[in-house]
Amino acid sequence: MRLSDRVNSISESQTIAMARKSRELKAQGIDIISLSLGEPDFPTPDIIKKAAKDAVDGNFSYYTHVSGYLELRQAICEKFKRDNELTYTPEEIVVSTGAKQSIANVVLCLINPGDEVIVPSPYWVSYLEILKLAGGIPVVVDTEIDADFKITPKQLANAITPKTRLIMLSTPCNPTGSVYSKSELKALAEEIVKHDELYILSDEIYEHINFVGKHESFAQFDFIKDRVITINGVSKGFAMTGWRGGILAAPKWIAQACDKMQGQFTSATSSITQKAMHKAMELDFDTYIKPMQQAFLKRRDLVLKLMKEIPGLKTNVPQGAFYVYPEVSYYFGKKYKNYTIKNATDLSLFLVDEAHVALVPGAAFGDDKYIRFSYATSEEKLTEALKRMKEALAKLA
Repeated sequence: MRLSDRVNSISESQTIAMARKSRELKAQGIDIISLSLGEPDFPTPDIIKKAAKDAVDGNFSYYTHVSGYLELRQAICEKFKRDNELTYTPEEIVVSTGAKQSIANVVLCLINPGDEVIVPSPYWVSYLEILKLAGGIPVVVDTEIDADFKITPKQLANAITPKTRLIMLSTPCNPTGSVYSKSELKALAEEIVKHDELYILSDEIYEHINFVGKHESFAQFDFIKDRVITINGVSKGFAMTGWRGGILAAPKWIAQACDKMQGQFTSATSSITQKAMHKAMELDFDTYIKPMQQAFLKRRDLVLKLMKEIPGLKTNVPQGAFYVYPEVSYYFGKKYKNYTIKNATDLSLFLVDEAHVALVPGAAFGDDKYIRFSYATSEEKLTEALKRMKEALAKLA
């Protein structure tokens, strides 16, 4: 019954754990509103589904190149050129089974035991666990809600040591919804370029769920592009979470290493998913994606409005993704029945039991005085969830 130290060293994803608890409670007949997973409630666009069906009917069911078939990688290059003004070749693209695998590929290819990796907090739940598997040492840099949860060039400079190999961040950010501007990214890039062999993993999976206009990529700056690994995919912007399609764009030598790594773990992602991704890369933004983006913006505004009616919730105004990340320390020390709230984890458990609303505590993202609230569901469910939360939180004294 002995497991490896490797698997024992990592934690289960708390987003997945809370989603599992929600399903278990629903199976008991409890009406749970689950706002724990970052999963759009929209169906995959029909035009993408048709491309997949055509691939099945056309017997596109054989192994492809580990990094994805050539025409797909060419379409991804065209997408980067069209949408981001970035120039890549197909040899610099690796298609994986979701952005999570793309990130794991990069970390396992670049990080040796003892290498330091700077991770601004709040961070996506899996960054630290993937680093643990590689033997990397996370250097967590705390950011503040009043600074919109963004790391500053000074904070970055102070965190860099001779052992620093990589910085990992997301924009738009999960869990805060913060979006870095072009000038903010450039200022960080100017710090990174001062240090040889220091790379940036830029997680841009929420590119299309952006409420400030043009998405800005780290790789747009020529002086740093050869140090940037851009992560993207189809899960969030195209409502394709279950398809498992991730994208990595990087200097050729890094892409080749990731191809080698992936070849020993999974080989290529599903050939049918690849055909669906190919169609997604060609879609017109205004026709197929903007309606979802606008719906998310409307939901964000609804959630922020209703949160103002609940005492003690402090929020920023997220400019992307589909999360609100309120600070909830107002409730620490309060009690109800057998509940005593010491941190956001306690509060999340209280809310799922008492309000039947499932959220993810900030401990999963680096600070247990916050909770992550996903608004990737209908306005009706969001309104009901916040009504339940308001009534349950009012019981704490």
